[in-house]
Amino acid sequence: MRKREKKRKIALRPLFLLLLVALSGISVLAGPVEDFASSRGISSSSTAVMISDLRTGETVVSYHPDLSLVPASIMKSVTVAGLLSQSDPSGKYLTDVMITGPAVNGVLGGDLLVKGSGDPSLNSRYVTGGSDFVKEIVKALQDRGISRIKGKIRVDESIWSGPATCPTWGMGDLAQSYGTGQHGLNFEDNASGKKSVSNPAAIFISRLKSALASGGIVLENGEMPEGQSKLLLSHESVPYDEIMRSCMMRSDNQYAEAMLRTLAVLQGKSGSTAEGAKVNTELWTRNRAPMTGVHIEDGSGLSRQNRVTASFMTHVLKKMWHDPYYVSFFPLAGQEGTLRNFLKDTPLEGYLAMKTGSMNGIQCYAGYKLNDDYEPTHTVVFILNQMPNRAEARKAVGDLLLKVFERE
Repeated sequence: MRKREKKRKIALRPLFLLLLVALSGISVLAGPVEDFASSRGISSSSTAVMISDLRTGETVVSYHPDLSLVPASIMKSVTVAGLLSQSDPSGKYLTDVMITGPAVNGVLGGDLLVKGSGDPSLNSRYVTGGSDFVKEIVKALQDRGISRIKGKIRVDESIWSGPATCPTWGMGDLAQSYGTGQHGLNFEDNASGKKSVSNPAAIFISRLKSALASGGIVLENGEMPEGQSKLLLSHESVPYDEIMRSCMMRSDNQYAEAMLRTLAVLQGKSGSTAEGAKVNTELWTRNRAPMTGVHIEDGSGLSRQNRVTASFMTHVLKKMWHDPYYVSFFPLAGQEGTLRNFLKDTPLEGYLAMKTGSMNGIQCYAGYKLNDDYEPTHTVVFILNQMPNRAEARKAVGDLLLKVFERE
């Protein structure tokens, strides 16, 4: 059995800290929360915490629950929850490849038209089980006996609308792979190494041209009249749930932005970031989430214009906790994804499943405390803004969690 740590004696605190604790609506565990609030790693006036017992409905810790704060990547858990609640987790993105014109004696008298579906996982290095889209196309042409294409390779990216990136993203992020844009045809994560690719369709066309040549298919690139389109193949992505899990485990911004736009398209709206944000806001409003102080700007949390409250995040987590798919998307503390080093070798390793969020001056966590059967028992939300020291902040969060759950 592990030894219980002795509770630290509370040193004399500044009067304003005691007042903050009193005004924050802490229901229990005032001493540990006061220790947390006085940590050197956090700014107590820009921090919110909410921990709730799913079995009893009791709020275990409530510290500034209605404070409007920047969520960073825990916004992804809101995006995924929205799409999962409105779609079949086994659903897939379908990217169609059409031939425009007749195919006679091995010659296609038209173009090769690729209709982008917004699939963020197309030829992604992060999804296992997906097939190589370029090889699929070459094989389909060979199976049809086509050895010459008189026209061009064209790409239809009209599934999405609006700018590729959210207008309020930082300029310094746009050139980085984590700040890459969202396109009707995403390809190879829209990135080259750690740099963003601004035109993934051009990269795709270049790859396909090389593959056609290697496969003995001549592309003439001629100007062809518009002909009747026929389906050559329909590329299936891995299921939505696998894309969601990969997004949450790795905190993939590109995947999250695609899912936000997909939510809009499924509701019959245009596939823009703005429309997706509007649809997601309306969805949680209909679900009677506390929306005061909440503003959804994007799907990934990369924009600093996003705002959430601990009360709102708790509502989302409570709404979704019965969904086994959703709970499985969150990394386990000390073991997986962005949480692999957090609370490792402690009694909570493997017993917390949480999405992390981090930006300059920001550290956030949102997810669940689990029992031995991996079933959620509590919701857990920490939102830290204007944070002076990340290492100290993480330690303060970990210490509070250990104290809260030592009685479990």
